[in-house]
Amino acid sequence: MSFFTSFLTDKKKQVVLFSSTAIALYGYDQGMMSLINTNNDYLSTMGIAESDPLVGVIVSVYYLGCAVGAVLFSWFADKYGRKKGILACLATAALGNVIMFVAGLGYNQGALAVMFIGRIVMGLGVGGVDSVVPVYSSELSSDDSRGKALAQEFQMNIFGLNMAFAINLGVTVSLGKWNQWAWRIPIICMQVFPFAMFAVIEKLPESPRWLVYNDKPDVALHSLEALFGEDESKELIEELKEAHKSEAGQSVSYWDMLTPGHTQWHPTVITIMGQINQALTGYGAVSVYGPQIAELLGFGVRESEYLTMGNYVSYFFLMTFAWILIDAMGRRKLLVGASLWLGVCFGLMTLFGGLAMNADSLEIPVPSVAIPGMVVLYIATGAFGIGWLATVWLIPTEIFPTTARAQGTAVSVIIWGLANFAVTLLTPIMFNNLKYWIFLVFCGTNAFAGIWTYVYLPESGNRSFEENQQFFKDAKEAGSWRVSKVKSGEYKRLPYPTSGEGDNAEREPLLNRIRDQIR
Repeated sequence: MSFFTSFLTDKKKQVVLFSSTAIALYGYDQGMMSLINTNNDYLSTMGIAESDPLVGVIVSVYYLGCAVGAVLFSWFADKYGRKKGILACLATAALGNVIMFVAGLGYNQGALAVMFIGRIVMGLGVGGVDSVVPVYSSELSSDDSRGKALAQEFQMNIFGLNMAFAINLGVTVSLGKWNQWAWRIPIICMQVFPFAMFAVIEKLPESPRWLVYNDKPDVALHSLEALFGEDESKELIEELKEAHKSEAGQSVSYWDMLTPGHTQWHPTVITIMGQINQALTGYGAVSVYGPQIAELLGFGVRESEYLTMGNYVSYFFLMTFAWILIDAMGRRKLLVGASLWLGVCFGLMTLFGGLAMNADSLEIPVPSVAIPGMVVLYIATGAFGIGWLATVWLIPTEIFPTTARAQGTAVSVIIWGLANFAVTLLTPIMFNNLKYWIFLVFCGTNAFAGIWTYVYLPESGNRSFEENQQFFKDAKEAGSWRVSKVKSGEYKRLPYPTSGEGDNAEREPLLNRIRDQIR
């Protein structure tokens, strides 16, 4: 049977590919603005200079939209279903993209305002995708492969980033920086992602867990049968019903989650700090302002663009190590190790950047410092991808109960949006004022991120949802949030698999063994 025929008949493969495409949409937008920010026609149409802080504001306002979209669409997905929620997210993202495309098309007055509106609307949709899809994916994965599944999907995030930058670079080289289509074409090409997903979403199953928790067990059974057949589905539907009974009436609001003393306060703080620490790694700046960093190291404009493309390609392939290691080493080791590598890399880039900018006075050949500086940047990119890219999105889907999982993931997206808004807004300002000293700032912030993670983040890999929630009960009994103080540091380590023990609806999420079956 060919892959195409298999895809048409296998709902499991459709779910995996769909989730991966959704994450690629998020990656495409990250790479889309890199060369648009340096396009002369774009800057002229918007009425701003390349060094104008408004360049960063246009980029960063998108993240505010993401924060609002996370709340809006997580609520929508909880009320109306995961599929309808994702469909609404995609429609909103597509609309925002079209608004961006027509900004200043045939007119100049008001172009900047239209671009702002487009960025915000697209942010609403992408924020919804970031909030709903990880929940959908995590509910459809087994305990020992949740990390691998999400890391593979986030590798598609980097595919989207590569696709965006490659299109950007191709049209920039072909048409030049004064051609308006060199920045409009990369924008409108993003439509391939939502339209591809529109084509298959109706064929996907709704989350049986959501259906059971919304008193639709018959529809849930039908959904399970489409995936597993009648025999296994009967067992799974009973497990879901039992899980629903145990959590009936245990609703959790956003206010509850942000109230100190509430049972969900501790996991909410873990979630918030995960996204803050990811922003503090500084890689959000690298992904959006890659060419400018290469220029700061001493390369020419076109060389910088090619080197940034090479960095993104390297990024994509190095992400393979993320899904190989995340379930084998655990979340904590990857995060702490990545912060260590990033801190060292940014320290070295401070040195190489300083030498490159003062090469003439020091009589140093620029390539002798620019080349090793770029190699270090490639290593930093890989360290971020392996350790920080997917992991902080995975943890919120593992540590909250079903009644708070969507809200927890939405909080994660909100903080991601606000933190990245701050980073992408401040980065061009810091570039203009700090020059290469910006890397030293990131060196320090990585130290903070790594230390906080080591002290306070429990290891959630290879544990059931219930076991991860038990950590917070144990922490309350111990009177400490420090992982080393809870159960003699038991949660610092990745547990060995306990296959076949304690089977229940929370230990066996809905599409148990899907990833193993389709590889």
